[in-house]
Amino acid sequence: MGGPGDPPEGTPEGAPGGGEDEYRSVVFDESFVRAARLKEYSAQERIGDHAPAVRRAPPLRRGLSRQALVLVLLIAVAFGTAIYMGVRHPYQTPAAREAAEPLRMTVIPLAPEGKVPGSADTAYLYERSPAAQFKSGAEGVPLPASRSTAHFSDSQVVGALTTAKDYIVRSALDPGVLMGGEVRAVRLLLDPDQLDQFDQSFARPTADGRHAPTGWLVRFDPSRAELADRKVRVQGTLQAAEVDSSTLEVTADHTLVYALRPAGAGAKAEVSLFTVRRELHFRFDRDDLRLHQGRLVVSYVQAGPLSCAEDSTNHLRPLLAGQTAKEGGPAGTDPYATGSATALCGTLATSAQPRV
Repeated sequence: MGGPGDPPEGTPEGAPGGGEDEYRSVVFDESFVRAARLKEYSAQERIGDHAPAVRRAPPLRRGLSRQALVLVLLIAVAFGTAIYMGVRHPYQTPAAREAAEPLRMTVIPLAPEGKVPGSADTAYLYERSPAAQFKSGAEGVPLPASRSTAHFSDSQVVGALTTAKDYIVRSALDPGVLMGGEVRAVRLLLDPDQLDQFDQSFARPTADGRHAPTGWLVRFDPSRAELADRKVRVQGTLQAAEVDSSTLEVTADHTLVYALRPAGAGAKAEVSLFTVRRELHFRFDRDDLRLHQGRLVVSYVQAGPLSCAEDSTNHLRPLLAGQTAKEGGPAGTDPYATGSATALCGTLATSAQPRV
């Protein structure tokens, strides 16, 4: 007799022996059963007329869910936007940053035609001078209404103007700087490429049009004069313009008036006025704007009353109330020499002095 698993007639000829061997390769695991497309109706469901014995099961949901598809789509859109903005950036970045050009400076002393007028009343001097309507301190350096340029936004233009104003305030209105004190606050506003020139100017002052401390800032000889009024009178303008797609230029033109008296003379000493006309040209690239720094490329200064016979490279040595200019002037200049700048001296107009 055949075994329990054999057909009644025995194993067909040619078929593999044993029922188990015939169906061994067919596996009906749980996942296969769940995935079957045909499902038998329940007895209750088959009561209805013409109800088929089986029904087709809904297909299993394969692939990504709707939330996953949305997430993938959002990532793709963000990635594409980032690439587009990188290619179509509104501001052109220069391939390489050019080294800052050195500062070119000119300091012209203005000699008085007679005695320097003075008074014990500082307010009286100002009222009788062309500076009567000037504002005091930083209020005299207002920022103009600014506009964006072809390659720089309005905020970038404002940043350039603000840095230029801060330089003027620190270099020409700070009492500590004016009296020969610490200059670090001024130095911090300069492009790093100009720091060597700045440091050399103070370590080894030279009248070569490149290394005069008085070309960088205003400072008086503290052994000769002191401030009689810390509120310096100022009037002038700031203007910004685009030089090229990577550079902004700010031109500052200001007249500053200082009330001075002899050093250590006390409050009762006569006071005189000292005038500085200062034109500065700043340039800013995008790194400068980001770091609140700038490159000072031109400094043109006229100052008086001074004596042309005295050196104004390191400190300004003002002529005070009742004093007159010494005779003589700067030594002759050799136009063929390349190591020194042309020596200049002017005359301080009587109309620029207080009428006392």
